[in-house]
Amino acid sequence: MSNAEATTSSDRTDAGKAEPAAVHNPEAERLRALLEPVVLAHRLYLEDVAINIAGSNRVVHVVVDLPQEETGGVSLDVIADISKELSDVLDNDPGTDSRPYDLEVSSPGVGRPLTEPRHWHRARGRIVNVNVIQGDNVTGRIQSVDDAGVTLVPEIAVKKGMKPKQGEPVKLPFDRIRNGKVEIEFSHLDEVGLENEHNGPSEEA
Repeated sequence: MSNAEATTSSDRTDAGKAEPAAVHNPEAERLRALLEPVVLAHRLYLEDVAINIAGSNRVVHVVVDLPQEETGGVSLDVIADISKELSDVLDNDPGTDSRPYDLEVSSPGVGRPLTEPRHWHRARGRIVNVNVIQGDNVTGRIQSVDDAGVTLVPEIAVKKGMKPKQGEPVKLPFDRIRNGKVEIEFSHLDEVGLENEHNGPSEEA
């Protein structure tokens, strides 16, 4: 299992089998403010906090990610450690409504849409499909990311079974990008020229 798919849970309830329904309310923002200091202490970014309701039980789902300047994934050991600390914070939450809860902590999968500048930074060196606003969509490897946009080396389609050719680098400003999606590759990030000191712990193939 890759880090992007890793999830650890801390049970606090005998939850039923009902499928939880997502709830978007100020409580998620309150929990985000409560939990964020723990996440930051681990040099991680708090991507999302969501609360799902299943009957009289709650599922608190926390998504953490590496800082945007790092590549790689959040290790399973870090996920496990931070889960224990977040669970302690929730156990001592003075504002809780006392309903039992399950805590789920995970890191984003490669299938996460690239919709924010930090997502593009985290995907440096990866091949992505870019949905371009008022233009042809582009598939290519992310060469660099700055405040203005993304520079890609396009992958030019060739005959089936042949290695794709690379085109000239293309700069796409963020205001022309609707979203992007990472293409799954069976290769290490260091094989595409990223410096090792910027690579975080990862179990990706």
